[in-house]
Amino acid sequence: MIAKRDYYEILGVARDADGPELKKAYRQLALKYHPDRNSGDREAEEKFKEAAEAYDVLNDSQKRGIYDQYGHEGLEGSGFSGFGGFDDIFSNFGGIFENLFGFGGGGRTRSGAKKGADLRYDLSLSFMEAAFGMNRDLTIEKREVCSVCDGSGCEPGTSPATCPHCKGTGQVTRSQGFFTVRTTCHHCKGNGQSIPHPCLECRGTGQVMVTKKVSVKIPAGVDSGSRLRLTAEGEAGVKGGPPGDLYVFIYVDSHDFFERDGTNVICSVTVSFVQAALGDDIKVPTLDGKKTLVIPKGTQPGDLFRFMGEGIPSLRDGRRGDQIIHLKMKTPTNLNKKQEKLLKEFARIESGKFSHKLKNIIKGESMKSAG
Repeated sequence: MIAKRDYYEILGVARDADGPELKKAYRQLALKYHPDRNSGDREAEEKFKEAAEAYDVLNDSQKRGIYDQYGHEGLEGSGFSGFGGFDDIFSNFGGIFENLFGFGGGGRTRSGAKKGADLRYDLSLSFMEAAFGMNRDLTIEKREVCSVCDGSGCEPGTSPATCPHCKGTGQVTRSQGFFTVRTTCHHCKGNGQSIPHPCLECRGTGQVMVTKKVSVKIPAGVDSGSRLRLTAEGEAGVKGGPPGDLYVFIYVDSHDFFERDGTNVICSVTVSFVQAALGDDIKVPTLDGKKTLVIPKGTQPGDLFRFMGEGIPSLRDGRRGDQIIHLKMKTPTNLNKKQEKLLKEFARIESGKFSHKLKNIIKGESMKSAG
């Protein structure tokens, strides 16, 4: 597999380039390598696609953030798959090509072909589902090409007719004094054609609303704010245009025990002062199940412990972070007489140790003064 080039290198811009700089760089490359100007040149076609993908990523703040932090692997892990073909590129950046050639795609949209609308799906995941990833079936409603008329809008066996009002131009002209005004034909809505016999299934629209199940692979390590792109799973295009895309926005529920910090998970564990003083082995929940934590003698409140490799997988390389454990200490309540007696004895011994230590300190200071 050939390694992908750096997107900044492709566009020839600095890593802090802003929107206008990116657009200018992309326009220059799109003009140079446009397929209509390099017919049959496979290398130019690849460079055209490469530049479009680089601009698509760097001009999108979320994609750019993932790329800057995790590279190409991070984008792939978040569901980014690039463009399906030239039509996909022209549909996304039609405005840029209009400025270059006077119309979208250098002659590719004269037929009225238009990319379908993108769709959005908000998906809630549990903490564990986001941590380890999963496959999820989504049920979406969208417009698809009518199977009865194949998107023509005409009853089978019939065909569209030239609009008699605009003579197929899609525009009507009227004079106002010295001025000639052109407006979109409201009879055919600018299509230049009318449908005398509309398809009964789609009522002449060429599209029908359907309910569809779409399978999406949730990569391990996604977090709230992650966005997955399912190419061509949006609504159907118009007049042979490519379908739109489906964007899945991720929202991750909080967890009762774990908190997330990047690829690390953080938790708190409470022990008694006896366990902290004498040491103990306790069972601590991890993402994979319970694991033994060895508490050494003399452990203090607030001490941190770490389970290496027990955190969240990285979207970039799959490596897992750590589990960080904050130790809390519980003060005993409702002591019985025996417990109180033992604690008082412990306090007396501790007080004696302190007094003895203090006397030694005072004695040492006195000897220094005498010297």
